[in-house]
Amino acid sequence: MTSKKKEGPVNTGEFPSKQTVEFARGQRHDASAGHLCLRFFQRDLRLAVRSTGQWLNPLLFFVIVVSLFPLGIGPGPATLATIAPGVLWVSALLAMMLSLDSIFAHDYRDGTLEQMVVSGNPVSVMVIGKVMAHWVTSGLPLVLLSPLLGLMMQLPSAAYLTLVVSLLLGTLSLSFIGAIGAALTVSINQGGVLLSLLVLPLTVPVLIFGSSAVSAVASGLEASAHLSLLAAIATLSASLAPIAIAGAIRIGVAASR
Repeated sequence: MTSKKKEGPVNTGEFPSKQTVEFARGQRHDASAGHLCLRFFQRDLRLAVRSTGQWLNPLLFFVIVVSLFPLGIGPGPATLATIAPGVLWVSALLAMMLSLDSIFAHDYRDGTLEQMVVSGNPVSVMVIGKVMAHWVTSGLPLVLLSPLLGLMMQLPSAAYLTLVVSLLLGTLSLSFIGAIGAALTVSINQGGVLLSLLVLPLTVPVLIFGSSAVSAVASGLEASAHLSLLAAIATLSASLAPIAIAGAIRIGVAASR
């Protein structure tokens, strides 16, 4: 007897639906790890597109913060070009922080996280899809918008490509690192401050290497070493963070029972 394949549900309510429960349980016997990851990626992507604030708020914050610096310190090209790498990177980091708590908060409230834990499927694989969906909706728009803001900050044109590449690697690392803090604080009411205290120290190396790479190219120097370190951090984050996130989710679900 064959069963009809079910599409991943889109549940934005505050209560678990039958579709959400069945989706979280998955096809234990016939779904590959890649297919399971893709299903959660598509599900969270659809939810993020329907929730406009989830992807629009970080983008607006990024634009507003960067735009305030020319107004506050004056439009001098030399001054703006000097501070542009640091301003763009710090603004992107803070913008990413705005949306971190939304990675698991809704799934925790509607019971999806608990179903993920008891389903028997590898939680670390499922969270990869969720984190990648967060990066596509929160990090990638910042990367695409950064050259325009770099132009406003008088950043030398030679540094635009390095800015995009460094933010591409850096925001991916920030999504995985931030997801660890989001998973640890998911069961805590109003845990946004604690989340920031946990995540910000871990993001300092990404911030240093990212802004240094852009500054080096703007000064006419090589940035290959900085970009290599960013790529190494992104690789380690994508490889090791899902294991830590899965463990944190299990702890959070167990604490709420």
